[in-house]
Amino acid sequence: MEEVATRLKGGGLEPSGSEVATIQELAKSLGGLSRTELSATVCELLGWRRASGRLKTRECLDLLERLAAEGVVVLPRKSGGRPRGRRTGVPCTGQGDPQPPLVACLAEVQPVCLRQVEGGAAHALWRELVGRYHYLGHATAFGASLRYFVEVARPTQAIVGCLQFGSPAWRMAARDRWIGWSEAQRCARLSAVVQHSRFLLLPWVHIPHLASHVLARAARQLPSEWQERFGVRPLLLETLVDIRLFKGTCYRAANWIALGETTGRGRQDRDHQRHGSAPKKIFVFPLASNARRRLAASE
Repeated sequence: MEEVATRLKGGGLEPSGSEVATIQELAKSLGGLSRTELSATVCELLGWRRASGRLKTRECLDLLERLAAEGVVVLPRKSGGRPRGRRTGVPCTGQGDPQPPLVACLAEVQPVCLRQVEGGAAHALWRELVGRYHYLGHATAFGASLRYFVEVARPTQAIVGCLQFGSPAWRMAARDRWIGWSEAQRCARLSAVVQHSRFLLLPWVHIPHLASHVLARAARQLPSEWQERFGVRPLLLETLVDIRLFKGTCYRAANWIALGETTGRGRQDRDHQRHGSAPKKIFVFPLASNARRRLAASE
């Protein structure tokens, strides 16, 4: 099982050989459970929880599928649903329809605020706006996540954009070199890194410097709200910019640091089939002056 555990390195969880053996036994003895129920059971038994206490069910589901691909476990048949990797379908309602152009300077629309998305109706609107107007569409977030509406107060209160923050990439060579942490330190402190995974300003909004202003506001507001929700205060923000489409100008204007490019594989390319197919520029923003030192601390 140690050989299997070694091959599994690089996912959201890295089990030991004994933990792989435990998972194998659970899959055999609990064959009547659904995949989600099996994942929750494994997390409970092995103590795989976030700092907030919530089970790492999504990451464990990903691990179970990798073990099934290795032939180590046999999983229950998947329930019906959309194929993996397909954009989530979103409804089109009047709330999400294009609006008249909003052309203004930043001072004319202040104050700009970030409002957490809470409640079923708000989440449905966020999904619709991102699904209709973001080039990547809407997809279920991987792991922990917080979503926000960007709102302006003038000339009338209105939603002008959407943000999403979520779990970081498990490994990124340029980021990991910049931090300077060891493998053990990365595993121990990765939860203090948060990825900015969606940034949308609605296409009818034309307000110069709004994007960098929103990024600066998010860097001030997110840490305490993320800590309140998940029990960890972030030390570093990261994001990935598709260099085929964007230059990352707003991130540079907001003092984010460009580190280099990814290999272009993405989270789901476990067999290294897409190396270099869609490289992205990595930007990071330290949320504390000593963020790198704390992330790579020896204790």
